[in-house]
Amino acid sequence: FYGFEGHLLVNLSGMIKGFTVAPANVDERAVAPDITDHIHGLLGADKGYISPSLTSYYDAQGVDLQTPLRANMKEDRPKPVVRRLMKARRIVETVIGQLSERFNIQRVRARDLWHLSHRLIRKILSHNLCFVINKKLGNPPLQFDLLISS
Repeated sequence: FYGFEGHLLVNLSGMIKGFTVAPANVDERAVAPDITDHIHGLLGADKGYISPSLTSYYDAQGVDLQTPLRANMKEDRPKPVVRRLMKARRIVETVIGQLSERFNIQRVRARDLWHLSHRLIRKILSHNLCFVINKKLGNPPLQFDLLISS
């Protein structure tokens, strides 16, 4: 068995737009450019992405990288901006929760990389399919339990 970490790119609606898998011992800041190469505008990330070199990389790409601040950092951003970032973070946490609880993504058993990657792809595709079906039915897109009871 191998340990790995999944890295997701999620839009503000909750649809997964990109993902990558890396060994658990690889820093998440090193993986970030792999899934965000086609992003323009605002990119919200968690505290693990705080890095001057990563910020300068995204500045050169025309991307505004915004992260929550650590406890010892001073908050200079306006409160509405911080609230919007926290709302986006809740959406990301909801998507991660859906993948964990409904699709059991934290336990993918595979003997080789091909099977591992295809099982992950099917789980992410299932998430996005449920998202689209909910939108077509007029339901809130991330409330997958409405698909079961309908």
